[in-house]
Amino acid sequence: QRECISIHVGQAGVQIGNACWELYCLEHGIQPDGQMPSDKTIGGGDDSFNTFFSETGAGKHVPRAVFVDLEPTVVDEVRTGTYRQLFHPEQLITGKEDAANNYARGHYTIGKEIVDLVLDRVLPYPRIHFPLVTYAPVISAEKAYHEQLSVAEITNACFEPANQMVKCDPRHGKYMACCMLYRGDVVPKDVNAAIATIKTKRTIQFVDWCPTGFKVGINYQPPTVVPGGDLAKVQRAVCMLSNTTAIAEAWARLDHKFDLMYAKRAFVHWYVGEGMEEGEFSEAREDLAALEKDYEEVGVDSVEGETEEGDEY
Repeated sequence: QRECISIHVGQAGVQIGNACWELYCLEHGIQPDGQMPSDKTIGGGDDSFNTFFSETGAGKHVPRAVFVDLEPTVVDEVRTGTYRQLFHPEQLITGKEDAANNYARGHYTIGKEIVDLVLDRVLPYPRIHFPLVTYAPVISAEKAYHEQLSVAEITNACFEPANQMVKCDPRHGKYMACCMLYRGDVVPKDVNAAIATIKTKRTIQFVDWCPTGFKVGINYQPPTVVPGGDLAKVQRAVCMLSNTTAIAEAWARLDHKFDLMYAKRAFVHWYVGEGMEEGEFSEAREDLAALEKDYEEVGVDSVEGETEEGDEY
């Protein structure tokens, strides 16, 4: 990965960070509102600025940065300054009062309260990080001779269970993010059209709390085939890494098999004989059950939950 996330902490960190992002914008020709007149391609490209900026579908360049301070004054200068339209509001995190230069106050009390919020901005769900890998086309030389395999077709194939590396049905889950890595004779125009079509399909759903974001990469060198291999040499191919709640089906299947064996304590003595304790099996099983629950929760529409939480305060 070549993306860099900058984390600016405290008064000095925030002020230096603000100056840095002003410099980055000037270097790359990005205006204070995030627009970049010289960038003609929407969403991606191999330009160096993508290391520090994330490009939205509207062509706005958003810094890959998080600003954190325990009191709002300094970060408010960013919120109201020349570059106020540049940053995502959720990336500007502030508390209500500072640590008054007291390390213990910042480390153990006030600062401790804000740490989880900061980590959520960097990685929304630390445990939800098991990608589903899909590849297309998986096709023999004989069949490839008779098929066109356009960008739209291979993109669509990535959302079919038959092309996945893990057995689960993404049509029964919800996507949180998709990364499409194309190789070969592929142009951004065809990719954008294919993704637009995917977004209109009812069988492909995204969680409501996350924008329907597709990260796209294009390598213009066509896929290389292994001599004597089963896969055909094709003009274009795509590998998709997606974060979907459907992968919980794999955990459920694994849990079921474990339960059947552990109920009879099958093979347990081999592990205990090597120094493990039986309680570690139960602990691991509980951890996987919690992971299943985590995936279930992130797939539930968040609007109702937020309303209920709001009523408590």
